[in-house]
Amino acid sequence: MLRVSPNTLRSWERRYAFPRPIRTPGGHRQYALAEIEALRLAMAETRNVSSAVALARERGTGPSSSARLADAFAAFDEEKANRLLEESLSVRSVERTVEEVLLDAVGAHADPDGCTAEYEFAWRYATGWLSAIKRLAPPAAFPHGILIFDATAACDLDALYAQALELILRRAGLRTLSLTPAIETDRLGRAMSALHPSAVVLTGQRVSLDSIGRLVYAVRSVAHGAVVFDYRGAVPDTGASTVARLRRRPIAARDDLLRQLDSPSLAGGRSEGAAVTAHLSLHRA
Repeated sequence: MLRVSPNTLRSWERRYAFPRPIRTPGGHRQYALAEIEALRLAMAETRNVSSAVALARERGTGPSSSARLADAFAAFDEEKANRLLEESLSVRSVERTVEEVLLDAVGAHADPDGCTAEYEFAWRYATGWLSAIKRLAPPAAFPHGILIFDATAACDLDALYAQALELILRRAGLRTLSLTPAIETDRLGRAMSALHPSAVVLTGQRVSLDSIGRLVYAVRSVAHGAVVFDYRGAVPDTGASTVARLRRRPIAARDDLLRQLDSPSLAGGRSEGAAVTAHLSLHRA
C-alpha cells in the first residue's frame, strides 16, 4: 500500500514511532489498516516522509475526519471533499457524517470578523451536499409534521445546522416543511392544511421576536397543541420564555424532539410516538 520495503517501514517506526505496529506472539509486526491508509494519503499529498507522518498523526487514523475535510475546503478541492465524505459514509451513518465531519469542517473556517473565501466555498458546498442527500431520504413513515421557521441568511453557520436538522428528521421518518419567517401569516393556511404540524422549530437569529410570535400564533390557531421548540438560540434565553430548547447538535436535537413526540399529550398518543422512537434506532449506527 505504501510502495516501500519492509526495511523502510521498520526504519520509519524507529525514527518517527509511526506507524505503530503490534506484535504477534511470534514476534511479527501487524499494522492498523487505518494508520497505513492515513499515511498513504498524507504521502501522496506531501511526498515527504516526516511531513506525511506529522500530517497523518494530526488527521487521526480514521478513514475521514473533519480536519481532513477542512483541509480540502481550504484548498478549494471539491473532488477531495467528495471523496472524503464518501469515505465517511462507508463507516459512519449519514447522520454522524453530517454532524461529526461536514458541519465541523465548515465550522473550522468560520470567522467572527467576516466571511472568508474558504468559508463561503465550504458553506456552499455543504448546502449543495445536504440538499442532494435530503432528496434521497425515504418517504415519511409517520404522520407527525415538523414545521421549521428558518430565520437564517446565506452563509450563516446556523443555516447549515437548520438544513442538517431537517435532513435528520426526515431520515427518522417524519414529514418536514421549512419556511422563512418572512412569509405572511395569512398565506400559511394551505401549508398548515398539508402538514398538520405537531411541532414548530424556530431557528436563526435574523428576525424579530414580534415576527416569530405572530407566526407561532398563526400556526397554533390552526394546529392546536403544536409544541414550539427553539434550536440554536432563535429565542433569547431570558429565563422567562416557555419555549422548549433543543440541544445545539442536530442528532441530539432530533432525540429531544422525538422524546416530545413520544408524549401522549401530542396527537397520536404514546403508541405512535413510541413507533417513531423504535424506527429511529435504525439510524443510530
